[in-house]
Amino acid sequence: MAPREALILTAGLGTRLRPLTLVRAKPAIPVAGVPMIHRILRRFAARGVTDAVLNLHHLPQTLTRVVGDGGDVGVRVRYSWEQPRVLGSAGGPRLALPLLRTDPLLIVNGDTLTDVDLEALGRAHAESGALVTLTLVPNTEFERYGGVVLDAARRVTGFVPRGPAARGSFHFVGVQLVDRSVFASLAPGEPANTIGGVYEALIARAPGSACGFVAETEFWDVGTIADYWRMSDAFAARERTGDVVRGRGGAIHPTSRVSHSILWDDVEIGAGATVEGCVVTDGARIAAGAVHRDEVILGRGPADR
Repeated sequence: MAPREALILTAGLGTRLRPLTLVRAKPAIPVAGVPMIHRILRRFAARGVTDAVLNLHHLPQTLTRVVGDGGDVGVRVRYSWEQPRVLGSAGGPRLALPLLRTDPLLIVNGDTLTDVDLEALGRAHAESGALVTLTLVPNTEFERYGGVVLDAARRVTGFVPRGPAARGSFHFVGVQLVDRSVFASLAPGEPANTIGGVYEALIARAPGSACGFVAETEFWDVGTIADYWRMSDAFAARERTGDVVRGRGGAIHPTSRVSHSILWDDVEIGAGATVEGCVVTDGARIAAGAVHRDEVILGRGPADR
């Protein structure tokens, strides 16, 4: 049976995506005009998820502002607050346990877009008897991504860094089922990671307790600004939004020249300005006659809005 509840990990700092993540938390960044977290929630709602918990740390108001109670995306949303420090991929779920009713837990990374078959994931988890089931695809970009190593029975035997060691491994796409017991021994409020900590200890202590679910699924992640451009261009082409993607509000003067750019909310572009190949963040004001090419243009930060 497909899980009906999800924990979406949205607390990360998004350091590789700066300066965009100085304005919004990474999951709140718009993709072809739609906040990524909206796309994540809608995709999982279409797979039967009715309730979600988001963990919050970095620029939390940028997420709560666009998600609210989830009514716009058809999922009831609640929040787990991680303050004053971010708790990591294991510490975050441990803190959120009291808000989550189900076992196993469906845990989803908040900076990836994928379309995993949750029914099939649930069956694979139940049939394996594992405590952790990671959704994986073949790691075709092993020079860029570290990998998960499986044995012939698709049990996880280890994790390898990017580079030659990751050749032939599998790439984790950010969707997993995890029994609550995996996190129960952790101290609430203490930082801990799954890969790079808890999971290695788990498979060393109990081989076969983590398995891989190898899927054929679409997968997009946003690690860098180049990743962001690739995702935005792909979704804009798919949804036929044109080569200039606009958020809410703002105004573009009819004499300006704007091409192949991503405009967030409340952007204003003055008369005769040129904007080409730019990401223009919330509240930016482009002066009349200004010329910007291949830039990130920051507007008002979250404290100013």
